[in-house]
Amino acid sequence: MKILVLSDSHHRADAVDKILSREQTCNEVFFLGDFVSDIEDYRYIYPKRNFHIVSGNCDYMSFYQNAGLEKIEGVSIFYTHGHTYYVKSGSDYISNAAAQRNCHIALYGHTHIPSIEIKNGIFIINPGSCGQSRKGGETYAVIDITDGNIYPEIRLV
Repeated sequence: MKILVLSDSHHRADAVDKILSREQTCNEVFFLGDFVSDIEDYRYIYPKRNFHIVSGNCDYMSFYQNAGLEKIEGVSIFYTHGHTYYVKSGSDYISNAAAQRNCHIALYGHTHIPSIEIKNGIFIINPGSCGQSRKGGETYAVIDITDGNIYPEIRLV
C-alpha cells in the first residue's frame, strides 16, 4: 500500500494536480494543511482515493480538524499540520503525541522543510512543501507499507 503525503501548497493547486496525476498508485492521500482549498476538489476528481485532510495555521475558517488518526494496513498514523505541536522547535512534541496514541507514524508539515527521522521507534515524517519550499525544491512524500514494514521517501515535485 502506498500513501501520498502533501503539505503547504499555498495556492499552488497546479503542483497538487501534478503530484496526484503522477502518483496514481497511492490510494491514501494525506494533506497536512495550509491551503486546503488547493486539494478539496480532487476528492471528487479521484473518488476511489481516500483523502485525509487537516487544517493548517493559514486555513482560516476551515472546518477540518487540526489533527487526525488513521490505521492503514495495520499501521497507525497520527497526522497534523504541526503548528500546535511546536514543530519549528523540533520533533519532541509530535513524537510524544504519536507515542501517546500508540502510532507507528507521525506526519506533519508547517516548516516547509522535508525530513524523515525515527524517534523511539516512530517514523516522524515531514513531506516539506509542495508549493513553497524553504530548502531545495518543492517536495512531497510517498510511504510504502508492505507486510507491516514502513518505507518513506521524499520526492521532488
